[in-house]
Amino acid sequence: MAVGKNKRLTKGKKGSKKKIVDPFSKKDWYDVKAPSMFNQRNVGKTLVTRTQGTKIASDGLKGRVFEVAQADLQNDDVPFRKFRLIVEDVQGRFCLTNFHGMLFTTDKVKSLVKKWQTLIETHVDVRTTDGYVLRIFVIGFTRKRPNQVKKTCYAQSSQCRQIRKRMNEIVQREISNSDIREIVNKLIPDSIGKDIEKSCHSIHPLHDVFVRKVKVLRKPKFELGRLMMIHGEGASSGSAPTSGEAASGEAGAKVERPEGYEPPVMESV
Repeated sequence: MAVGKNKRLTKGKKGSKKKIVDPFSKKDWYDVKAPSMFNQRNVGKTLVTRTQGTKIASDGLKGRVFEVAQADLQNDDVPFRKFRLIVEDVQGRFCLTNFHGMLFTTDKVKSLVKKWQTLIETHVDVRTTDGYVLRIFVIGFTRKRPNQVKKTCYAQSSQCRQIRKRMNEIVQREISNSDIREIVNKLIPDSIGKDIEKSCHSIHPLHDVFVRKVKVLRKPKFELGRLMMIHGEGASSGSAPTSGEAASGEAGAKVERPEGYEPPVMESV
């Protein structure tokens, strides 16, 4: 065969073995930190590709959403309520998260639905004091009156309308006068559902009344100071010290005064 006619003879085998690189060698682990409203702050760990060129690791982490059961966050016996936490900032190896919604597990909602009772549902959009717009979904079921012999406990359509109206009023009142921290503290024990159950008893007795879902429709512009306060690391009250006070370390301390205190009158200045 003439030299140079078959060029493949001088080269190695086509499709030779590529160097196998472990993809995990280019990744780092980050700790996911829950807000201070929850007892268990360390939610878990998440993986991201290490910073390389213009691709920054923190950009790949921001916006990630984690679903965590209340039982894991509070060390209690409520595994059916799940909180959604979104990563808003990355500091060192910690991903600082914020509240991003709440929902019930599917099996819990299905276990509530039974025969011989009326299911009453409603939802309402509410704006919080700190600029969040939330859509609150409430579910409830009718129950038998005391000493009732009849098997069924259906509510009339007019009673259902009255109960829905009462539900919307209570949700508007509880959510519109609270910020996101206070709302989460109300969702953990589900105090809103208990208030609805108590308030609607005069219309028709209810049971299994829950806020089954919370969706975040709109949120305010990101502020690091607000996020640090939610994580219990920012200044909780009072104005920040001036640059001169901060430099000298002479920021004023809060002084406790008795009620009705008046400073003494100075004779001379």
